[in-house]
Amino acid sequence: MSIGRTDLNLLKVFEAVYEERNLILAGKRLHLTQSAVSHALRRLRELVGDELFVRTGKGMEPTGRAMAMAPSLLDSLRRIQDALGVEPFSAEQSRRRFVIAANDHVTEVIIAPLSRELLQVAPAVDLVIRPSTRLDLAEQIDLGRIDLAIGIFSQVPPRFSSRDLMSQGESILMRKGHPASRRELRLEDLAKYPLVTLSVGGHEEGAVGGFIVERGLARQSEMFDRQALERALLASQEPPRVRVTVPHSLAIPALLRDTDMLAIVPASLARALADSGDLISRPSPYAAEGETMRAVWHGRDDHDMGHTWLRELIAKTARAVEQTLR
Repeated sequence: MSIGRTDLNLLKVFEAVYEERNLILAGKRLHLTQSAVSHALRRLRELVGDELFVRTGKGMEPTGRAMAMAPSLLDSLRRIQDALGVEPFSAEQSRRRFVIAANDHVTEVIIAPLSRELLQVAPAVDLVIRPSTRLDLAEQIDLGRIDLAIGIFSQVPPRFSSRDLMSQGESILMRKGHPASRRELRLEDLAKYPLVTLSVGGHEEGAVGGFIVERGLARQSEMFDRQALERALLASQEPPRVRVTVPHSLAIPALLRDTDMLAIVPASLARALADSGDLISRPSPYAAEGETMRAVWHGRDDHDMGHTWLRELIAKTARAVEQTLR
C-alpha cells in the first residue's frame, strides 16, 4: 500500500471504530453518519487488504491485523496532532468525553466531587468510569481506550506518565454500638474481632506482595498493609482472622451492620462511609505504611490541552480530600 493513496481521514475512522467497537458511536464521535463510516471503512479495507473489523453480537470486533496495527497507528495519529498543534481547550464549551479507570473507593472519594465540579466549570464534558481492577488495564491505556487511571501503583513503565494525588493511611470501621466503639481501639481488638478487608485481586490473578503487574504497570491488589498488621500482632496468642475479603468497598456497610466485625480500609474511604452511614471510623492502633494515590496516563497525552486540564482538576479535587484527613 502506498502512503500517497491514503486519506488520513480513514485512519481517524479506524481509530474511532477500534475504540468504540460500534459504527453508530464512531459516527457520533466523528460527526458522520453510519453510512459514511461504513463507506470509509470499506475504502480502508480495500487499501489494507483485510477486513479489519468483523460484526459480532458484541459489536465490531477487530481482526488480528487490526490488533497488530492499532498501537503504532493510534500513537502516530496523536503525534501528528501534537505536531500540527491543537485549538485552545475551552472547558466551558467542550463536549469531550474522558474515560477514567477507578475502583469504587476512588469513585466515592474523588470522582463524585470531581463530577460536581464539572457541572459548574464544564457542563458538557462527560465522564465514563471503567473498573481499574481489570487485568488488561495497561493494555487499555496503551490502546487509548482509557485516558487516565487512578489508584495505588508501585511501578509505572517509562511509556506512561504519572502524578501523585494524595497520601493517606488506614482506619478501622465498625458499626455504631460496637463493643469497642466507646473507647480507644486497641491491638487486641483486631485479634479478638473478625476482620473485613478489601482485595481487588489475589494470587489467582497473579498478585505478588499485594500488587498485580501487567505490561510493566504494578497496581495495588490488597487495600491494606497486611504485613504491618501481622507484625503488630506477632506476639498475640490470637492472630488476626480475616473473615471476609471483598472486591467492592461499598459492600462494607452491609457486612458490618449487626455484626462485631471490624473493617480495615483506606482513611479517605473510612471517612466517606462513616459520614454517610451507621458506621464509626477509628484510627488504626498500629503503624501501617501510608499509601500514595496516583494518576497514570500514556505519555502521548502529556501535551493534550484537554487532558492536562482534566489532570489539574483531578489533582485539585484530591488535594481537597487529603486536607479533610489532617
